[in-house]
Amino acid sequence: MAVKHAGKAWLGVCVVSLLTACSQGNGFADIDQFMAETRAKPRGYVEPLPEFKAYEAFSYSAADRRAPFEPPIDVQLTMMDDEPASDVEPDLDRPREVLENYDLKSLDMVGTLSGVGGTLQALVKDSDGGIHRVRTGNYMGQNYGRIVGVGENRIELIEIVPNGRGGWVERPRTLALDEEEG
Repeated sequence: MAVKHAGKAWLGVCVVSLLTACSQGNGFADIDQFMAETRAKPRGYVEPLPEFKAYEAFSYSAADRRAPFEPPIDVQLTMMDDEPASDVEPDLDRPREVLENYDLKSLDMVGTLSGVGGTLQALVKDSDGGIHRVRTGNYMGQNYGRIVGVGENRIELIEIVPNGRGGWVERPRTLALDEEEG
């Protein structure tokens, strides 16, 4: 049995040797000719990439100004240079109320309640989602805003703001009922 395998192996070696001896390298003539023609042709031209302008970042320089979509607050100075100084100033000794921790823009009037004796109280929602009852005489907003009137659809306040000359000036403000909350 080993003789049969040795004979087959010897036959395989002979066939491979015969095939190698018969090849003279003439089988690649057409490929060599094609490669020579391709090398002789002129090379192609690739256009250079277009130049792009560098990105210039825009610097927004009006960040400290009033937002363009909010109505301007009309502050009228009641003092003139030749008039005596105003005696308006906030009461810094009184205890601050809860709604004075919020900016007036972050507070929304969401409804009213009729209190004892027919006095009207307003419901105000803060930016944290809490609802507070307020009435005439309460304070709200960060500018010492005192409530001077509560109506069915609005709260009227008087704020005390700096006038820019070291004094204070009163400014009327209104917080309207937010009809979309309901």
